[in-house]
Amino acid sequence: MRRHIEDKIALSLIWGGAGLTILLLVWMLWHILSNGLSHVSWEFISSAYTTVGKTSGIFSMIVSTIYMVGLSIAIAAPIGIMTALYLTEYAKPGSKLVKVIRFCTESLAGIPSIIYGLFGMTFFVVTLGLGFSILSGALTLAILILPVIIRTTEEALIAVPQAYREASYGLGSSRIYTIWRVVLPSAMPGIVTAVILSTGRIIGESAPVFLTAGMVTRIPESVMDSGRTLTVHLYKLTQELFTVHEWNQAYATATVLIVLVLLINLMTKWIASRFNKASY
Repeated sequence: MRRHIEDKIALSLIWGGAGLTILLLVWMLWHILSNGLSHVSWEFISSAYTTVGKTSGIFSMIVSTIYMVGLSIAIAAPIGIMTALYLTEYAKPGSKLVKVIRFCTESLAGIPSIIYGLFGMTFFVVTLGLGFSILSGALTLAILILPVIIRTTEEALIAVPQAYREASYGLGSSRIYTIWRVVLPSAMPGIVTAVILSTGRIIGESAPVFLTAGMVTRIPESVMDSGRTLTVHLYKLTQELFTVHEWNQAYATATVLIVLVLLINLMTKWIASRFNKASY
């Protein structure tokens, strides 16, 4: 009877924690969307941001965000995937080098994002002379998302059955051919999930971006130009909430950000399911 009561209490606590998490998410979404959806329009999304004419569009921020996401993923994804391949396919299990790499990866994952911003500003902006630019921000964010890509890709590679590798070797295939034609396609759902979740992390960062890419509201013509992402724009708006118009801008920008993150999560599930079906 005592164990039965303890199980009931534990189960109630588990369901209570899960329910509280769902309620918090629903309340946050309802609060942002109910205040922001009415202020989101095609003009708001497609027009440029100017303070003189009171035009409050976010098109330049969307372009800067796309630049930042694309360049960061292009830099971090190959490095992270190749590191995970080395840890799972080439390195000896339990070797000192593997322990050092995993320790460095875990340490990078635990560093606050503002520290990445300070490092990026000191190294990329000042030391390398890249200035406040999309490239400086992308390089900083690439370092920030490396732990996510490495760890998730490593888990996806470990999940590939060893029998697949043995069968390929038994047919006379080389190691690189086995990795390229057997292991990577089987692990692709996990790799795609890592890349797209990293995209969500990039969109949600503000401190490393405004310390390296700046806050210029114009559309960047190249990766060497400064730009303001959606998250940085929202951060800037929260410092200027003096009128109803500025509050509406902040809620509308937050709504666009939430919709983007939700779309990315849905895209992650859809792409992963497609790769799972293809692997079967």
